[in-house]
Amino acid sequence: RGGADEVIARLPDGYETMLGRRFSQIGHDGVDLSGGEWQKVALSRAFFRSLDNGTAGAQLLILDEPTAALDARAEHELYERFRELTRDKATLLISHRFSTVRMADVIAVMEDGRITELGSHAELIAKGGTYARLYAMQAERYA
Repeated sequence: RGGADEVIARLPDGYETMLGRRFSQIGHDGVDLSGGEWQKVALSRAFFRSLDNGTAGAQLLILDEPTAALDARAEHELYERFRELTRDKATLLISHRFSTVRMADVIAVMEDGRITELGSHAELIAKGGTYARLYAMQAERYA
């Protein structure tokens, strides 16, 4: 669900392939992945740990810029599954992309290490503060 399956399918030894620059440089059969591929593997690991596999599963997911290295199509596909993957989990999503944070139930705007605004997308737009100003600046590039 995190997108690692397509990455793993291209690896010479599938799930048995050693990953990392170190393994690929010292003559082992390792593979170093691209930034987007690493991100898909990391997201898949996080989502796997959050599943209830007969255990309690992780109840909190912390994702810091989870789609920064993904192309637009891969980002869209991930967020199509995001609500399903995070259902019944508390998720702290850190991002500068307003297309990402817009879907959050509660958005916290941080400035100088402090939360200066808190609310839903609609509430923060109506407030007309920092969030609204920055959202308009990012949206302007797409209009």
